[in-house]
Amino acid sequence: MQNTADILRRNLATVREQIQAACDRAGRREEDVRLVAVTKSARIETIRDLVSLSQVDLAENRPQQLLDRYAQVEGSITWHQIGTLQRNKIRKILPLAQWIHSLDSLKLLADVDRIAGELQLRPRVLLQVNVSGEESKQGFDPDVLWAQWDDMASFSHLDIQGLMTMAPYVDDAEGVRPVFRALRTYRDRLVELSEGRFALAELSMGMSGDFEVAVEEGATMVRIGSALFEGLD
Repeated sequence: MQNTADILRRNLATVREQIQAACDRAGRREEDVRLVAVTKSARIETIRDLVSLSQVDLAENRPQQLLDRYAQVEGSITWHQIGTLQRNKIRKILPLAQWIHSLDSLKLLADVDRIAGELQLRPRVLLQVNVSGEESKQGFDPDVLWAQWDDMASFSHLDIQGLMTMAPYVDDAEGVRPVFRALRTYRDRLVELSEGRFALAELSMGMSGDFEVAVEEGATMVRIGSALFEGLD
């Protein structure tokens, strides 16, 4: 029977091969796509095994779980907060998470900016956009994004690196290609609106069921959970 590390090694290699293949199809470089392991359902021992395999970009959905696991997993880890960030958790999360993917309102951006200033930090953040328009999805409506962009761009303690989206769940990943393509288009429009002041180089999009399509459409970060932990208890 294979142990946890062997299964993780196999799964990690498979995912990386799929990323490489998608990059080849799109004429991109594999090193331009960051694999972010979503560890919300993994055991601590499993996460430690994953880190031992040099997978050091780790993500949590819930701030409290990130706080707990930050204290339990050692190594040169880059932590990503990818789920909803409650305002009462901002002060605790900012010193720990190098990336925050899920800022979805001007009020939340203002709170993060204010607290970052108090802590003398400048976190790297992504703006979550509800591209699909699903009521169950969080994120800026694109029209609101355009209308509020000047206010967002004025915050002095935030390093706005790009955009993030959650695609609908579909049986065929090709069905969400327009969502990923639209996010890239929104990013390009915001770069134009900022007249080059913001590169917005990062596009966080794609999960276990659709990340290859996301890479083909320009994803720079893919958030992978189940594909990495398949076959584990």
